[in-house]
Amino acid sequence: MDGTGVLDEALERLHRTGPERLGRLSNHAPMAVEALAAHGLAGDVHRWLDRYAPKLEEFPSGTAPVAAADWREALGDPRRLADWIAFFGREVAERPWRDVLGQWWPRLLPGMYGGSTHPVIRVGHAVRTLLAGEETRPRLGELAQGMGYWAARHRPVTGLGVLRAGADSAGAALDAVPPLAERTGGFADRLARVTAVPAWADGAGDPQSARQRLAELVRAATHRYATHGHGEETMLVHAATAPNAVLRTLPALPESLWLPSLRAAWVASAAVTAMYAPAAPVAWSPPGRIAPGEILALALAHGDEHVIKFADTALDVGDERALAAALRCIELSEPLP
Repeated sequence: MDGTGVLDEALERLHRTGPERLGRLSNHAPMAVEALAAHGLAGDVHRWLDRYAPKLEEFPSGTAPVAAADWREALGDPRRLADWIAFFGREVAERPWRDVLGQWWPRLLPGMYGGSTHPVIRVGHAVRTLLAGEETRPRLGELAQGMGYWAARHRPVTGLGVLRAGADSAGAALDAVPPLAERTGGFADRLARVTAVPAWADGAGDPQSARQRLAELVRAATHRYATHGHGEETMLVHAATAPNAVLRTLPALPESLWLPSLRAAWVASAAVTAMYAPAAPVAWSPPGRIAPGEILALALAHGDEHVIKFADTALDVGDERALAAALRCIELSEPLP
C-alpha cells in the first residue's frame, strides 16, 4: 500500500466532491486512485485525477443529522447523502472502524444493490487500504464516505426466487442464470425484473467454505468477462468487482457475517449477469507474454475508471484468463479523454 502520502492527498481532494454526479452516476475516483496506489502507481494518481476532474461535482448539502435512534427512517433516502456521510464520519472518529463496520455491515448488506453496487465496491477499496496500512484520517474518512453512500442508496432485492438447477461451480452457476427478456431502462429498472437466481451460494455450510466460494465467484465472473464482456462492457464489470469488494472486506468482519455476505454477493453477480450478458459468448485469446504488472499500466493509459477497477480485480485473480479479461475490457471500453 502507498506510503508516500499521495493516496491520502487524493482522498482529501476527493472528499470535497460528492459521491455522485448528474443525480445518479457514481464518483469512481476514490476507488480508482486506491487501486492505482495499491499497485505502486501513486505517482500517477494526481495526473489521472486531473483527467477525471470534469466528472466531479460539489459535495451535496445536508438536510438534518442522522440519529442513532431513527436511522431506519433515513435508510435508502438519497436526499440524505451528506447526512449519512456525516453520521459515519462521527462514528469512525469516535469508535474503532472495525466495530463500526461490524455493526453496520448486516444492516447495509441487504441493500448492496443500490447505486449499481458502487457503494459496496467503494467500501471494499476503503477496507483494503485500512487493512494494509495506517489508519489515517483520510482513509477513515473514505470508509465513512463509502458507508454513507451505501446507506443513502440502500436498495434491497425482495421476492427473489431460487432456481434449483444444479451447478457444481460458480462458472456453471453463472451460465445457468436466466437472461432478462426485457432489457430496457437502467440498472434499477432491470433489477426489478430479476425474479430468480440459481441456488449456488446455498452450498456453503460454514464461514471458510463461504470465503472459498466467494473467491471462486470472483474468479469465475472475471473469467467470464473475457467471453461475455461485449454484452455491456461497463456494467458487466460489476459482476466481478462487487463480489470482490465483499471478499476484500471479509477479514475485517466477524466470521458470522461471511455466509450472508456470500449470498448477497452472489445475488449481485447473478443479477448483473441476468441484466446484461449477451446472447452468445465469443472465444477468448491468451494474453501472450504480457506481465501482470503491465496490465494496470495499460488500464491507466486508457484511463476509464471501470477499466482500472476491473484490472485491479483481474490482478487479484492473477491467472492467464483473468489478464485476458482485463485486456478485453480495455479493448471494449471508451477511453477517458
